[in-house]
Amino acid sequence: MKDVCTFYSGGTPSSSNKDYYTGDIPFIRSGELHESCTELFISKDGLNNSSAKIVHKGDLLLALYGATSGDIAISQIEGAINQAILCINTEQSKEYIKAVWQKHVQKILQTYLQGGQGNLSADIVKNISFYFALSKEQDKLANFIRLLDERIATQNKIIEKLQSLIKGLNDHILKNIEGDQVCFADLGEAYGGLSGKSGDDFGSGDPFITYMNVYQNTYISENDYELVQIVPDEKQNSVQYGDALFTLSSETPEEVGMGAVYLGKSQKLYLNSFCFGVHFHGNRVLPQYIAHFISSTSFRKAIYPLAQGSTRFNLQKQDFMRMKFVLPSLEEQECIATALDALHNHLTNEKLLTEQYLLLKQYLLQQMFI
Repeated sequence: MKDVCTFYSGGTPSSSNKDYYTGDIPFIRSGELHESCTELFISKDGLNNSSAKIVHKGDLLLALYGATSGDIAISQIEGAINQAILCINTEQSKEYIKAVWQKHVQKILQTYLQGGQGNLSADIVKNISFYFALSKEQDKLANFIRLLDERIATQNKIIEKLQSLIKGLNDHILKNIEGDQVCFADLGEAYGGLSGKSGDDFGSGDPFITYMNVYQNTYISENDYELVQIVPDEKQNSVQYGDALFTLSSETPEEVGMGAVYLGKSQKLYLNSFCFGVHFHGNRVLPQYIAHFISSTSFRKAIYPLAQGSTRFNLQKQDFMRMKFVLPSLEEQECIATALDALHNHLTNEKLLTEQYLLLKQYLLQQMFI
């Protein structure tokens, strides 16, 4: 790759300086490579006083690490990138490079998988051997893949509109909510994930919830467990029905404090070491309501300053448990959850359809000489 491409990555302005996040420069994070807008914006001072770098519309972007490691996209906007994104500049067809990368990305990630998350670096990407077809062949293959991508893009727009509707409705409801001022410490207790485990302990045994399962979902997926060996009488915390689970540690502050709720079967189930859980006592909390509350914009903005670190960010759990928020009555929680769950179920069905299109694309790529 380094023979025909140049590379650079960005950085993150200090989260302790709020002025850095009051500008109009879109701040593209690793989970937003395919988006035409961003959740965060930074100021010129934030850009100039950090390692954040500007990328342009049409640039090829690659997620280096975190939950979306290995994801690749052609940027739809001009904005700034953080250290989790690598910008690849080249005279070769970017659509072609994107297609070839997507075919081999799982093999690449398996080679460099570390610590429960995929980790890449600029040096790794630079030294990956890449077959570049003749320019005309690149164009033909890229055009064919583009047709598939356009159909997938249409489906993604449907999903984006649904997500926007859910987010807007969720934020509007919570903005005007009335109830008791509480904190998580008033409602339950926190517990940690797996501890004292080495690489040899994983691959067989009892199920545990992965980092990505927490990061990507509103409700924990029961189809995305991995296995760990737990010996008799070993002291490890287990996940229970209705628990809220949160990411505790990550290379980027925006991935800290992402949450999901477990509504699965009663079984011996554990949690990965990069997350923690909150078990609720009594009947003041409806788990389905909490699942939507912890995905709201107001909650995410309250969490972001609690992520501390430089190269790796950790959530200050004690501050998190004492953070105040409004909890409505159980009756109102149920009404809100019922409405949002109906949209969430529709969204789930649209995502399943998208997965089918992606499987079709993957199958066709495997049949192509690339």
